[in-house]
Amino acid sequence: MPAFKSIEFASPSLSHPRADVRVDVLEKDPNRAPRVCWYAGDELFYSTDTLHCYGELGYRVARTAIYSKPGLHGPLALASTEHLAPVFLMWPNQRFDVHVAPGDAEGVLAELPMMDGSALPFFHALRKVAGVPEPLCFYDVPESFTLEFPRGRVSVSPADCFEVEYEITRDATAGGAAFRSAATLSVYSAEDLYRAFSARTFIFEEDYAKARAEGLLAGVDESCGMLLDGARQPRYRMAEEPACHKILDLLGDLAFAVPALPKVRVQILNGGHTIHHKIMEKLLPYVSTGIPQEI
Repeated sequence: MPAFKSIEFASPSLSHPRADVRVDVLEKDPNRAPRVCWYAGDELFYSTDTLHCYGELGYRVARTAIYSKPGLHGPLALASTEHLAPVFLMWPNQRFDVHVAPGDAEGVLAELPMMDGSALPFFHALRKVAGVPEPLCFYDVPESFTLEFPRGRVSVSPADCFEVEYEITRDATAGGAAFRSAATLSVYSAEDLYRAFSARTFIFEEDYAKARAEGLLAGVDESCGMLLDGARQPRYRMAEEPACHKILDLLGDLAFAVPALPKVRVQILNGGHTIHHKIMEKLLPYVSTGIPQEI
């Protein structure tokens, strides 16, 4: 069914001076399940109504979540979905096609634009074409588990909604001071997500310098997020913005699989995309196909 409304975005991405994405909002069809289809170039990469395919995607991290799979014309990779994916939580009963343009000559890597490093530009633009946000969808997770790793820990337990406590710490180094940021979020309705959508991505100055020396972050400029160091902290949009952005990353990593949230309480110390992916793998058996339960 052809799209009836579209919105386009373009800005630098992590790797390229310009990245493009187009989101098509499709006509509602009572005979078709809601879903978000992600296209890398012209090839269908993943659709949230075929959840079993999520576990078949390759996964790695290089300062962003990178999914990969074989394609008709060679290997495909889709990167930086974590800033746009959480916005689709606002419209779990609609159908979207997301077309991410490849960022290199071979068409292998399709990377989303960074915009200002948050999900806010995506939300405001989609709100104009997708309409009023709908009731969020949730699914039950009747299981508790913990994950231990060298510098942190994850604890997940059942809850009445989606709750997260996120703390990030960094010891003092030769090039910078110690750092700590902690934030919490309880999600019952669409309004609760807005604060997380506003939080921008960040990088420490010494990490930025090292990444650029290694040929990474070629597309990043000062408009793409926050550069942190001990002497020049940018003005935050909200208290504890770095930890709030880590919550946004978590939302995006969960929502890429399906635009619904688990009813869990998550406590994370020094997590990241790899840890988020491990959490999602644990949750997969409890995600309903089709439309998850509303509350």
